[in-house]
Amino acid sequence: MNDTLRSRTRVVVTGLGAITPAGQSVAEFWDNLVAGRSGIAPMTLADTSGFACKVAGEVKDWEPGNYIERKAARRMARFAQFMVAAAGQAIEDAGLDFDNEDRDRVGVLVGNGGGGYPDIQEAVEILHSRGGMKVDPLYLAKSLGNMAGAQVALQYGLRGYNGTIVTACAAGTQAIGEAGFLIRTGRAEIVLTGGCEAGISELGLAGFSVMRALTAYEGDPAKASRPFDNKRDGFVPCEGSGALILESEAHANARGARIYAELAGFGCTSDAFHVVAPPEDGDGAARAMAAALRDAAIDPSLVDHVNAHATSTPIGDIAETNALKKVFGERAYQLAISATKSVIGHGLGASGGMETIAAVKTIETGWVHPTLNQEEPDPACDLDYVPNVARQLPVRVAIKNSFGFGGQNSCLVLTRYEP
Repeated sequence: MNDTLRSRTRVVVTGLGAITPAGQSVAEFWDNLVAGRSGIAPMTLADTSGFACKVAGEVKDWEPGNYIERKAARRMARFAQFMVAAAGQAIEDAGLDFDNEDRDRVGVLVGNGGGGYPDIQEAVEILHSRGGMKVDPLYLAKSLGNMAGAQVALQYGLRGYNGTIVTACAAGTQAIGEAGFLIRTGRAEIVLTGGCEAGISELGLAGFSVMRALTAYEGDPAKASRPFDNKRDGFVPCEGSGALILESEAHANARGARIYAELAGFGCTSDAFHVVAPPEDGDGAARAMAAALRDAAIDPSLVDHVNAHATSTPIGDIAETNALKKVFGERAYQLAISATKSVIGHGLGASGGMETIAAVKTIETGWVHPTLNQEEPDPACDLDYVPNVARQLPVRVAIKNSFGFGGQNSCLVLTRYEP
């Protein structure tokens, strides 16, 4: 990193929280990722009759009352419950006491793709079967996409900047990147950020099924998500949330906070190509990665690890592989690349939150979690995807990629914190 960029406000990660199909804490989530224990199982939250996809990464045995006051939880959709719960974990992990902070300088910026799909479906069913005046009076207040961020602010009394990023599958990662901008530009000292989603429903299942985006795998559910493998046939739907506490370096050091990593760079681009499909050459994704590296003033040769978007779709995984080659050249073959979705599935707007936590833990622990189900190499996906078994590797610089419908591309550069 050059001296000019060192003079700007640096952004650090001081707290983590996770509600995922592979565990309802960061420790459990990370242990299962490293061990390669899949969180994917037969779908229970939606009736799969008439749909080819029968599996999902669901948050199992969810009890919002374990994390949220019960009356407040009843006023939230599932996706907001996930975010509030993960946020509480991150706040505790960071050792923050907001009574000792200027709450006007604490922001919330959350990524979410679709809001409360199950609530929307239920409201429409009631509208047509029982009439509009029988719809839940809190239907809108539960289902709108901004309600996760709104509820985080409400539950924890955070009065600063509040926003929601809705760039589909890039939303969580973009929220984290833009949260870093809030701190860099002095609009906040602390930002609670990340992503959440809980869209598993017949409505969500139908929408993705008719566009042939979901897997039709019929064997062991743990083998259904197969990023970069030659037998991949679509993504596994997933739900959950990942929350991070970002702070200015000065604020974190002043209160003696433990620092996990530095958010050094962020890049965001548009494919301007197609509403759901990426260009096969990965041009937009490559430009996002290049922009993030420029923002961090880090040469591509210094990157050790990539937490890939890696949805397990035939076109998407090839496009990301080609994007990595475009940015890194021959160095692409030396990168240790992990696909978190091979373990939990595709969490849409939540993916960036959960997967950024995985990248941060990689930097902290020196373990790169495996990409599961690497059984039959795809000749077009010929990089090192850390197949099936975790690898110990000191990681100083990691990249986190997320790409969404509409051609939205976001990329983070995370580094080991060095004062």
